[in-house]
Amino acid sequence: MRFWLRSEEMALEEMVQRLNAVSKHTDEIMHQDITPLCAADIKDQLKKRFAYLSGGRGQDGSPVITFPDYPAFSDVPDKEFQNVMTYLTSIPSLQDAGIGFILVIDRRQDKWTSVKASVLRIAASFPANLQLVLVLRPTGFFQRTLSDLAFKFNRDDFKMKVPVIMLSSVPELHGYIDKSQLTEDLGGTLDYCHTRWLYHRTAIESFALMVKQTAQMLQSFGTELAETELPNDVQSTSSVLCAHTEKKVKAKEDMRLALNEGQNILESIREPLAKSPEQSLNQDQLDNQTTVQRLLAQLNETEAAFDEFWAKHQQKLEQCLQLRHFEQDFREVKASLDVLAQKIATFTDVGNSLAHAEHLLKDLTSFEEKSSAAVERARALSLEGEQLIDNKHYAVDSIRPKCHELRHLCDQFTAEVGQRRGLLNKSLELHSLLEASMKWCDEGIYLLASQPVDKCQSQDGAEAALQEIEKFLETGAENKIQELNKIYLDYEPILTQDLLEHVQKVFQKQESMEEMFHRRQASLKKLAAKQTRPVQPVAPRPEALTKSPCPSPGVRRGSENNSSEGSALRRGPYRRAKSEMSEGRQGRSSSTGEEEESLAILRRHVMNELLDTERVYVEELLCVLEGYAAEMDNPLMTHLLTAGLQNKKDVLFGNMEEIYHFHNRIFLRELENYIDCPELVGRCFLERMEEFQIYEKYCQNKPRSESLWRQCSDCPFFQECQKKLDHKLSLDSYLLKPVQRITKYQLLLKEMLKYSKNCEGAEDLQEALSSILGILKAVNDSMHLIAITGYDGNLSDLGKLLMQGSFSVWTDHKKGHTKVKDLARFKPMQRHLFLHEKAVLFCKKREENGEGYEKAPSYSYKQSLNMTAVGITENVKGDAKKFEIWYNAREEVYIIQAPTPEIKAAWVNEIRKVLTSQLQACREASQHRALEQSQSLPLPASSNTSPSKGNTRNVKKLEERKTDPLSLEGYVSSTTLPKPPEKGKASPTSPDKKAKRHEVKSDPTPFGLQGWSKTSHPLEAPEDNDGWSSAEEPINSSDAEEEGGVGPRKLVPGKYTIVVDDEKGGPNTLAVRSGDMVEVVQEGDEGLWYVRNLTSSKEGWVPASSLSVLLSKSSSAQCLSSSESSTGSALLSNSSSCSESCGGPLSDLQG
Repeated sequence: MRFWLRSEEMALEEMVQRLNAVSKHTDEIMHQDITPLCAADIKDQLKKRFAYLSGGRGQDGSPVITFPDYPAFSDVPDKEFQNVMTYLTSIPSLQDAGIGFILVIDRRQDKWTSVKASVLRIAASFPANLQLVLVLRPTGFFQRTLSDLAFKFNRDDFKMKVPVIMLSSVPELHGYIDKSQLTEDLGGTLDYCHTRWLYHRTAIESFALMVKQTAQMLQSFGTELAETELPNDVQSTSSVLCAHTEKKVKAKEDMRLALNEGQNILESIREPLAKSPEQSLNQDQLDNQTTVQRLLAQLNETEAAFDEFWAKHQQKLEQCLQLRHFEQDFREVKASLDVLAQKIATFTDVGNSLAHAEHLLKDLTSFEEKSSAAVERARALSLEGEQLIDNKHYAVDSIRPKCHELRHLCDQFTAEVGQRRGLLNKSLELHSLLEASMKWCDEGIYLLASQPVDKCQSQDGAEAALQEIEKFLETGAENKIQELNKIYLDYEPILTQDLLEHVQKVFQKQESMEEMFHRRQASLKKLAAKQTRPVQPVAPRPEALTKSPCPSPGVRRGSENNSSEGSALRRGPYRRAKSEMSEGRQGRSSSTGEEEESLAILRRHVMNELLDTERVYVEELLCVLEGYAAEMDNPLMTHLLTAGLQNKKDVLFGNMEEIYHFHNRIFLRELENYIDCPELVGRCFLERMEEFQIYEKYCQNKPRSESLWRQCSDCPFFQECQKKLDHKLSLDSYLLKPVQRITKYQLLLKEMLKYSKNCEGAEDLQEALSSILGILKAVNDSMHLIAITGYDGNLSDLGKLLMQGSFSVWTDHKKGHTKVKDLARFKPMQRHLFLHEKAVLFCKKREENGEGYEKAPSYSYKQSLNMTAVGITENVKGDAKKFEIWYNAREEVYIIQAPTPEIKAAWVNEIRKVLTSQLQACREASQHRALEQSQSLPLPASSNTSPSKGNTRNVKKLEERKTDPLSLEGYVSSTTLPKPPEKGKASPTSPDKKAKRHEVKSDPTPFGLQGWSKTSHPLEAPEDNDGWSSAEEPINSSDAEEEGGVGPRKLVPGKYTIVVDDEKGGPNTLAVRSGDMVEVVQEGDEGLWYVRNLTSSKEGWVPASSLSVLLSKSSSAQCLSSSESSTGSALLSNSSSCSESCGGPLSDLQG
């Protein structure tokens, strides 16, 4: 920098010296240093032409000044005369002026007196040397004679330093001065124009002044440039450079104009030569030409001096600008490198799983790719600085350290990235090893769990299982962890405390699994090595029957009534089964611990998957909210948003932020608390089940979000956000994540429940699974519900949506009862039904065009039925998929055909529950009124006919049954029902094993506002008309009516209460006790029924004959719906209202 300043000072000093020389030379050329008088100053005096310098020369080169005949010569003021003389004598060169001037005074037309006065005036005031004075005396005779005499007598008056010669004629003048040096008025041939001479003199002097002023201006400009302080920023430096360049351009333009002016003057001087090459210039013209050429040379010298200075000054400014750019880029690049260094310092995590390590490695690669631009820019800037140094920049001392610092930062960052990559690769390698080991352990556990214990009891089975185990253990060399110390040594740089614990857990799992294999190997080797002993037949001892697992006198008494053959048949299989079970228990006892350990490992595996996917899910939600939703409010991104996306963030993202906060702040943290007891995780779901309702709101908004996305998916905003996030998938894939997540929970809960059946939290898991499935159903139903159009009321007033689905519907609207089965031949309508707690809606489904959610159907509302006036007939003869919904005592009948029998059963069951709840409300209201009447009225004399008979007992029973409204125990009235035969006609069964048919009798008018109808269905009602309505009789079967009143009771699936003990069950038969609650599941071959004992949690096959005996005194919901006893009809026909039914046998039918 100091060197550059010295150089610039030297350049300025040199330019100033040269420009001062130009000014001095210009003054010398124009003799301004001697006589600072210009033609422009005395232009009017020169125009009088009383004297002029024609350019002629004497024989010795003396300049000739001519005084032409000027009558008013005497009137010229002395000042003007003196100025003109001074100016004319200053024009010739100093050399010519030193020889002396020749004055030619033409007074041929004048008088002698004037001649004398003119000569005397000239002689007295001539400012230069005189060589000769030639006077052309008057031509008149008298004046000439007079002048001769006067000159002789007055010679002394004309004594001058030079001689004065009186000439009588022009030819005499030619003897002194050649004709070529005289103008035409003196008989010469010299071409002289006074106007042109005056123009040339004025132009030359103006040009000389321009040259001088230009030199002075450039001198001042150079000083200004040299004294300008260099700015410290790019903008100011650029401004200074532009300003100086503009001034330089203006100065150059002035010099160009001056040069043009000089060239024009030079051409004007040479104009005579251009017109006639034979003509030559006189001496004054040659002097003018020389003067202009010298001035042009001085001007060129001035321009050269300035250009040399400007080149250095411009180089200084440009290098200063380069330096400022370099310094600004250096600050920016260094700041970006510092940011990169801070970011790379945050890459300390090595991952807690293989997927996490891969994700971190991908993030590092992405980060490295994004940071490569900054690193490359830093390296390029360093090379740029080196180039400036090579070009001999004045600020080398400032540039070189910055280049070194940039190279150091780049190398340091590259090394840091390489180190992080090495650690992540190590982590990836370790997690791959751990994953392989865990996978190997899981496969081993699955292998142990899949080996059937019963087949391993034989020698061949044991050997085959042993071979499987040995073959599997051979694969451990590639998959399992060999040496734990070697792992510690090889992966020491990445072994954090958590990862170290994880390695230890995996190794412990591996050791546990290997120990399980070794124990299984030992057991199988014993089984494979033992010799099978022959089995000796042994006759059964008489007391064998007394060793029944559940001895009961009732069962023994029942067995004595059977034939000895039947007893033998039963005892044989039972003994064999008992023997096999005993051996099986012995074989399984050794593997029970292994199986429990395997299940615990599987539970942990499911829990890990739940937690890992939950963390990823929360990360993805945060990514979408920060990378997309937040960017919609970013002013820098607003220009990328289309008009259709303005203020539509809530439509596009719904309540995703609410979902994120729930999972991130609450649910994920609570899940982590169950990592050591995964079987109890169901409690976590149950505690937060209400919060999961937020998904319903999200799913309801999804069609709007999907529609908006399809309209604006090509928006540059989404593309820019996706590019910033480095997502391979577009936003719509991430908007689907909440829908996918809520469906994922039920799968994970099913898996957890599968491995936790005998654990403490199994019930919570089952309940959580049911609740999640309920939420999914509610979400799905709500998606359909919001598509209903044309309904005038508020759908929320109809109560909770219970079911929805598409059906074929036949309708009949008429008074009275007709054969509804005749309507089946008409073409059905396709209707979508929505079952609410208070009404059922009939809608027409309309498919929409479009894609995705835009193709979702809509539902046009047609009609609705109030559930308080609805009844159902569960079975329609001829089609197991049909059922009836009738309205207002069958004034309107709707035959509904479901797609499958299962869907029909589900709908019938749900409608039955609604009607049952209404009946329950009516009965409780009736019971309440009966209590009030019993307290206010006296008891009747006869207990057999009193409506309030047994009221206190009924109230007690009612209170007891509130805890179990579905129990059938105690529902038997005091009137004995007819005993059904052993074999009865079976009615159609419903797949819903939990349906309770006694609950279907519901009252459409709660609190008993209407009485029970006393009429029964006509005999012509359709077959299998299991009708239910609170406006009809509670026990009412059209099947029984068609078969002529009382018939054999049908045995149908349902729940029953056992009234007779039977503990003599065989290997495949079920042992039950009186009071047990059982469920009749289905009918098998050869008159056997599959029965599940709900009290003992056991199940088995029971002959129909035995089952009829066991259930002879009990009633079930299915029996109440499918067969009607005459006694039951009589009992119901005697009751005319809910209040009356409370006192009779119907009062036992609570629940």
